[in-house]
Amino acid sequence: MMTPGGSGRLRPLPTAMYAGYSGTASSWVAKTSVSASGKRIQREMAELNVNPPPDCSAGPKGDNLYHWIATIIGPLGTSYEGGIFFLDIIFPSDYPFKPPKVVFKTRIYHCNVDTAGNLSVEILRDSWSPALTITKVLQAIRSIFLKPEPYSPTLPVIARLYLSDREKHDEVAKEWTLRFAK
Repeated sequence: MMTPGGSGRLRPLPTAMYAGYSGTASSWVAKTSVSASGKRIQREMAELNVNPPPDCSAGPKGDNLYHWIATIIGPLGTSYEGGIFFLDIIFPSDYPFKPPKVVFKTRIYHCNVDTAGNLSVEILRDSWSPALTITKVLQAIRSIFLKPEPYSPTLPVIARLYLSDREKHDEVAKEWTLRFAK
């Protein structure tokens, strides 16, 4: 590719200025590359779209591959039944070697979710492995609706109520679900 020089002669443009150009105006190719973590997230997104876990959906917020919004529908037969719970998922730049950060955006009465929506489940702490996927994370989060982890709570007060008076716990959880997740 050439550009006019001061003396009327054409001189070559620096190669970096037209890298990706194949000769026609409509054939510029973006040279931005996706990192290894980005490729992994894209692959997991494709798998999630083909085979989502029950009552779960997730995908990027806008065009940011590292920030997702997830939705989990409260499972039938639980205090959270029919509730629609929104979560933020932030993937670290070194994903999958570090787990994503998951935060409930919908208020929920649950011993494994603190008042700021921070979630405490084993899969996102000590049990994290690069072999795990966002699908497995969503399944693990959904499973705490069915079976809370009262012995590793973020809110011990709720865990104590769950263990000592399950009926009262479930009543309060249903009230919160109706109030905040419907």
